[in-house]
Amino acid sequence: MAVVLWHVDKYGVLKEILIGVVHVSDTTALCLKSNIDQLFIMYKLSWQKVRGQGYDGATNMRGELNGLRALVSRENGLAYYVHCFAHHLQLVIVAVAKRNDDIFDFFEMISLLLNVDGGSCKQKDMIRGSHQERVTKAIGSGHISSGTGLN
Repeated sequence: MAVVLWHVDKYGVLKEILIGVVHVSDTTALCLKSNIDQLFIMYKLSWQKVRGQGYDGATNMRGELNGLRALVSRENGLAYYVHCFAHHLQLVIVAVAKRNDDIFDFFEMISLLLNVDGGSCKQKDMIRGSHQERVTKAIGSGHISSGTGLN
């Protein structure tokens, strides 16, 4: 389970922080809540300051009676639930890909590329080096401008 917090810093800028990736023995709402509680204790966080919660649409997460949403809401009624929009986007992409072979092939190729690239440090270094060379040449030829805030 990945736990990500969003907060507003003292300058009013929205920040997103991954506070933990936790192995959970099962995905029941009680188990998930217990693990989040442990992270909150570790980082001295308070449920009373939480103003929102967002998960995918699984019943164990969004359930109004026994889901994680309900357990958190019992702890703090101001922690409003919002369905994760990234998950909505994923569902749309899956639905479209199922109906269009070209889109399916595109995402399958991207997935394969990421798996090959993500599994090999040597491969990452080669791709990073190649990209660096292309950027250096583009800056040298004037195709890319460089300077503070431009790239």
